[in-house]
Amino acid sequence: MAKIFRVSARTALSSVVEPIARALLRMGISPNTVTVAGTVGVLVGAVGFAARGHLLIALVLVVVFALTDFLDGTMARMKGGSTRFGAFLDSSMDRVADAGIFGSVAYYLATEGDRWGMVAALLCLGVGQIVSYVKARAEGLGMTCNVGIAERPERLLSVGVGGLLTIIGLEWALPAALWILAVLSVITVGQRIAHVYKQAQA
Repeated sequence: MAKIFRVSARTALSSVVEPIARALLRMGISPNTVTVAGTVGVLVGAVGFAARGHLLIALVLVVVFALTDFLDGTMARMKGGSTRFGAFLDSSMDRVADAGIFGSVAYYLATEGDRWGMVAALLCLGVGQIVSYVKARAEGLGMTCNVGIAERPERLLSVGVGGLLTIIGLEWALPAALWILAVLSVITVGQRIAHVYKQAQA
């Protein structure tokens, strides 16, 4: 279901993203530049605002700049396909952005005295990195690993919804979303390891 929603979202965004992608390419801006700029924007939103408790501004900035994931990919396809370095850079910048988001949320919850919420955020950060590493390692060994119920879009959506509900007054929403996400991320690691194990045995 999550993958169906993701495909639908990409289709809906394409009509908006494609004209912007063409304009940026005409200006001589590369997909890699957009990738790095998007990551910097996410870090500004997370570290500059979320960590200080300005959740609404942080949420807006992170959502806007996270959409560059669609934009740089569209630009790469228009140029004839992603390069190996472009794919490497995109994946690396995703890890940097995730660290900024969950690290900032953990810091914010710590300043609010919510130690268990902080623990959940740190678990999401650590296990989320493992989710990505397992996939990268499997693909590096020539296997596929595109499975799991809590991939990166679901992780960002979960923390975003939790943050939005907290903004409107449900203070328990963000820690609750983080704990749910932590559990789902652990399950995803197990799903991916099992998936790779089956391929290795075959």
